Amino acid sequence: MEQAESQRCGFVALVGVPNAGKSTLLNNLVGQKVSIVTHKAQTTRSQIRGVVTEGDTQIIFMDTPGIFAPKRRLDRAMVNAAWTSAGDADFVALIVDAERGITPEVEALVKGLENVRHPRILVLNKIDTVQHELLLALSARLNTDLKFEATFMISALKGHGVKDFLAWCGDHAPPGPWHFPEDQLTDLTLAITAAEVTREKLFLRIHEEIPYNATVETEKFTINPDGSYRIDQVIYVTRDSHKMIVLGAGGQAIKTIGAESRKELMEIFETKVHLFLFVKVREKWAEDPERYREMGLEWPGKG
Repeated sequence: MEQAESQRCGFVALVGVPNAGKSTLLNNLVGQKVSIVTHKAQTTRSQIRGVVTEGDTQIIFMDTPGIFAPKRRLDRAMVNAAWTSAGDADFVALIVDAERGITPEVEALVKGLENVRHPRILVLNKIDTVQHELLLALSARLNTDLKFEATFMISALKGHGVKDFLAWCGDHAPPGPWHFPEDQLTDLTLAITAAEVTREKLFLRIHEEIPYNATVETEKFTINPDGSYRIDQVIYVTRDSHKMIVLGAGGQAIKTIGAESRKELMEIFETKVHLFLFVKVREKWAEDPERYREMGLEWPGKG
């Protein structure tokens, strides 16, 4: 009872434009890969929670889809999810790629954050690629444009400054019971984690726009008597021509995607994984409300 009364728990939304480094930061904070990372923008589609528990304090970091000008229904659902997270969190951390600086997209995001009433934190990422004077100027400009409770300069990839950011979040977490067990690192199910890992390998392997028009679903996740996992997944694409590219000549592309995904899943799950991938054409999967529920997104309606 005394432990419950002394517990603190805070929610921190990580927001930013695509490729600002939110997923890399989340993985560094948690100490394990929970959010997929690629060099391509708009990889994260839904809200992913990473949980850090230290002492009596638990912080739930919410990795959100990058905020950008939406063009498609899926785009609108992703952006809506990001703004919803910002509205629900105790703190909102704006992650800015210091190398790219203040782009029109960042300016639009800063403008939108004016309407968020929760305390805001500025996190300048990728500082190892920018001169110190430019970092100070960037910080000064953003703090002039919007009121931030604190500013942190970090390298999410190398870990510089991440512990300071985490410590601040822990010190400012409000009193309250934990939302997750002490040893839980994410709210993703094993099936969704597996689908996300395969989707990351699809992004990394296929260099056209196909990954943006594809989704991965885990149809079956079976724990075998020997403790190994059997995972059956379907990669849904919108055209027959896309299916042929994902399969590759002689099935080589899908074999590579499967091998890379299986290797990482065995590292994450710490057991043997039997992964079976199938590619199917579903022309209008992005118009199916059920697909959005699978991704943890709200159906944005018509338009």
